[in-house]
Amino acid sequence: MTAAARHAAERRGQRAETLCCHLLRLKGYRVLERRLRTPMGEIDILARRGQMLAIVEVKARSSHALAAESVSARQRHRLGRAARWVLASRPGLSALSLRYDLMLVAPWRLPVHLPGAWTEDG
Repeated sequence: MTAAARHAAERRGQRAETLCCHLLRLKGYRVLERRLRTPMGEIDILARRGQMLAIVEVKARSSHALAAESVSARQRHRLGRAARWVLASRPGLSALSLRYDLMLVAPWRLPVHLPGAWTEDG
């Protein structure tokens, strides 16, 4: 991938995350962090709603189906490690229930929010 293509993909990803943050806020979530870098990897969106903490992975592809297929088991495992790091490093969040959400973004379509898209054990 060329540098220009990487830059364009990065911009698309940022726009998709911004759109997803707006949608989450409309649904009553409080976005705590975007692009949270941890030693275990990056969390696209960290959001809270009541006593639930959502680790949100955003996928932007040409269709929602392709976006859904693009989340690998390795990525889910990495997000689990990053989530555990966040809980360990922020005691104020450790009492919250943890959930892994997926948001699918495709051109000219509203994002699809899949709460609880996977669990820690699979």
